[in-house]
Amino acid sequence: MKQKTKLINPLQEIPTTSRRQFLLCSAALGGAALTAAAPARAGTENLSIPAWSKRSGDPVLWHPYGQPSAQQSHVVRRTLPGAPVPGAGASWTPLQNLHGNITPNGLVFERHHAGIPNIDAALHRLVIHGLVKQPLLLTMDDLLRFPAVSRIHFLECSGNTSREWRAPVSNSVQFSHGLLSNCEWTGVRLSTVLDEAGVLPAAQWLLAEGADAAGVSRSIPLAKAFEDALLVYAQNGEMLRPEQGYPLRLLLPGWEGNMSIKWLRRLKVADKPFFARNETSKYTDLLPDGTSRIFSFGMDAKSVITYPSPDHKLRDKGFYEISGLAWTGQGRIKRVDVSTDGGKSWREARLDGVVLDRALTRFRIDWQWDGGPATLQSRAIDETGYVQPTLQQLIAKRGLNSAYHNNAIQSWAVAADGSIKNVHV
Repeated sequence: MKQKTKLINPLQEIPTTSRRQFLLCSAALGGAALTAAAPARAGTENLSIPAWSKRSGDPVLWHPYGQPSAQQSHVVRRTLPGAPVPGAGASWTPLQNLHGNITPNGLVFERHHAGIPNIDAALHRLVIHGLVKQPLLLTMDDLLRFPAVSRIHFLECSGNTSREWRAPVSNSVQFSHGLLSNCEWTGVRLSTVLDEAGVLPAAQWLLAEGADAAGVSRSIPLAKAFEDALLVYAQNGEMLRPEQGYPLRLLLPGWEGNMSIKWLRRLKVADKPFFARNETSKYTDLLPDGTSRIFSFGMDAKSVITYPSPDHKLRDKGFYEISGLAWTGQGRIKRVDVSTDGGKSWREARLDGVVLDRALTRFRIDWQWDGGPATLQSRAIDETGYVQPTLQQLIAKRGLNSAYHNNAIQSWAVAADGSIKNVHV
């Protein structure tokens, strides 16, 4: 007869004094570095009952649309003064306060050229015309009938980190790197709709145009449209918010954010690029010899340490987990290295979860701070073998005339008092 296996809780088999010793020993073995920063131990007899445990809480559905805790009211998008024209400007994602990889809808960065249009989805139309067999005029109901897909991708403004080329300006990771978010996007493959229209053989490009007052438009290579472009109507499980393009936007995974046209109203198929304002006078990269990089669509590998960063102050020497984000427009992140001595030595960080294609990847590494000065850096390597450059390497190649595509290694200097500031190394 098969003998039954008896399940034993080992803690129940140890006398009280030995159990305490066992737990302390386990803590020492499994995380000795944690003990220096651990809170003071207290017995359960000192655990008082707080006021909120003595009365009934708010009723269910007190807020029909869920809201963050009031104690998290500081976790908000922030803006900088000095918008060039009314309605133009940006707000930055508070990367220093986020956990995991997905950006909540209410904290996704914004970039606008003429404010946020108030669009009636029932009246909104998408026209597809030009070099097609059958021009289409689609309602939102029409688009919702097409087969849907959901994908997680980052979205980054090519002007992200643009203030950091010449000097360390930003005193917050929110303002140095916060034109960056990562979401689950749901919509229709652009290729599906183009197949419905029937693209003619001469077609090579298309113009994507938004319905805002600025009429922002960009030329898109047809190859990208058929490869992975999406017509997006939902974000993180809910319909797009107005500031993110409600009711419809374009999404071009891995390419600069300005190309993922919001409030999309028109796609014109043609045999050559259109040289719109936002790809000639704007969103080009002026090089040292006076020429410009044009159609510099892709976002190169980049990373940043979000904790600790200038938004934080280290309380005491001891154990800290350094954490940050890495991403690349060329596929998947392969590795992230972290330095605590300004790039003199590097250690490989842990990558959280499944590393997705053209999506933010969270990295983590243990660090024992000795209380002295330190310089924190992270360096991303993607699956193509591309290595995130230093600022000096990037300037040597591109000069200082460009405001876009700054993907240099970021440095945070930790002082002996635990304060942290943005530095160039």
